[in-house]
Amino acid sequence: MERKKVVCVIGTRPEAIKMAPVVKALAADASFDVRVLATGQHAAMLDQVLDFFGLSADRNLHIMRERQSLDYITSSVLTGVGEYFDGAGAAAVLVHGDTTTTFAAGLAAFYRGIPIGHVEAGLRSGNMRLPFPEEMNRVLVDKMITWGFAPTKLAAENLRKEGLPEGAISVTGNTVIDALFYTITKRRSPEAGELSVLPDGAPFLLVTAHRRESWGRPLEGICEALVEILDAHPDVWMVVPMHKNPAVRETIGKYLGGRDRAILCDPLDYPDFVWAMNTSKFILSDSGGVQEEASAIKKPVLILRDVTERPEVVEQGSGLLVGVRKEKILAAALRLLEEPGAIAAIEKRCEAQPFGDGTASVKIVNTLKESLLK
Repeated sequence: MERKKVVCVIGTRPEAIKMAPVVKALAADASFDVRVLATGQHAAMLDQVLDFFGLSADRNLHIMRERQSLDYITSSVLTGVGEYFDGAGAAAVLVHGDTTTTFAAGLAAFYRGIPIGHVEAGLRSGNMRLPFPEEMNRVLVDKMITWGFAPTKLAAENLRKEGLPEGAISVTGNTVIDALFYTITKRRSPEAGELSVLPDGAPFLLVTAHRRESWGRPLEGICEALVEILDAHPDVWMVVPMHKNPAVRETIGKYLGGRDRAILCDPLDYPDFVWAMNTSKFILSDSGGVQEEASAIKKPVLILRDVTERPEVVEQGSGLLVGVRKEKILAAALRLLEEPGAIAAIEKRCEAQPFGDGTASVKIVNTLKESLLK
């Protein structure tokens, strides 16, 4: 029997992390010939992840350039991925999440009539500009898909409301949990040199902030809160992996550069980032995936956004939606640091996991087999 060729498209580090378990599961099944197409929307950050999971891209378009615009990313991905698809002979294309790579690669597949599977389908914030442009990307790509691999029941319900046929929807859990559990078993201590200055056993907070809608004054408000947290707790450190975008790095450096107990570093490789999540007292982040990962390891996360497309995190109680204003961020952080039992209470609420049990990739492969091998 001829193996079915499935092309998995990735462009950013989060996509690579969440798609890696799917690629490995497809490669382990003799029914499929899996290919990895990287757009290079992120460059070195993406390569770190592929190396850790023992994967490589069959083709990399290397589109990344400094201060790249959304227009440039969209047009470059659409053209480059489309040219690849013309000679690929793909039976299916898998895209992930909500990036510009996801939308443009999905559009290229749609134009060619190639069936599309969307891993992490159905997430919705309800505001087309928050997060921007991610909410638009995921809404539009879900209009083109053959298979919607929804991480939760709520995400599946969103797809139903938007008219995706019931037979096209699968509730799988989120593949980021597959990647997280795999990583925890592979590395027990960090390797990044930047983390070596962290005293053994020192309490620290992990901070990530990079979303496009936060650039400018919102990110400054976040940084002002971070400064006051450090001032209020001389024993607490911060680990702040900074996104490569200059707009993000300049703002964070302005407020936290040169401060004692603030470790500003390049993005950590994924295993070190998992270690930092697991070892921190709690996390402050505007990342979507971090919200799910924090829930899985029972770690409180202050969500540095006004809305989230992962309401399960807030409903469960592992995530607190604190926005981007200094006062609200500061109050929530100080409560976790100073109120006895506050962190333990959140950890207890994380017993039930809304994002799956680490078998999402297997469920996705089984669905593809049932559909493509009829």
